Amino acid sequence: MEVKNLFEPAVYTEITERVNRLSPESQRQWGKMTVSQMLAHCKEAFKVPLSEKRLPKLYPFALIGWMVKNKLYNDTPWKQGLPTAPNFIIKDERDFESEKKQLLELIKKFNEDGPAKVGLHPHPVFGKFTSEQWGKSMWKHLDHHLKQFGA
Repeated sequence: MEVKNLFEPAVYTEITERVNRLSPESQRQWGKMTVSQMLAHCKEAFKVPLSEKRLPKLYPFALIGWMVKNKLYNDTPWKQGLPTAPNFIIKDERDFESEKKQLLELIKKFNEDGPAKVGLHPHPVFGKFTSEQWGKSMWKHLDHHLKQFGA
């Protein structure tokens, strides 16, 4: 698996096209989330590198985050059904169009802000990231969930 960097223009274009291929009828290949919940989940993930303030560490995850950090951006595909931090679990049903629009706006902001303005603070579980690690980890997270819904 080649991990791409979301800061690259062609990668940004490809990922937004994949998000736009989703529909309210998109069916999951694994897991429990609906497509709308997945979009909301991915939205929450983008709030971390785009945050203007330091987020509190998430214990007990932060104690072991360093051990798996490189899996966020290396070439090994993520396994299906990995544990998720509680604040990223979306249990209520969401409006598909609204969630998709908001996620696309966050992806655009991430790309346009670029490495100089993204990830100013350490990740609450995994600690400090380089801009390349942010770009790759955010792409890998989106890629994982887009594959989950066949996009």
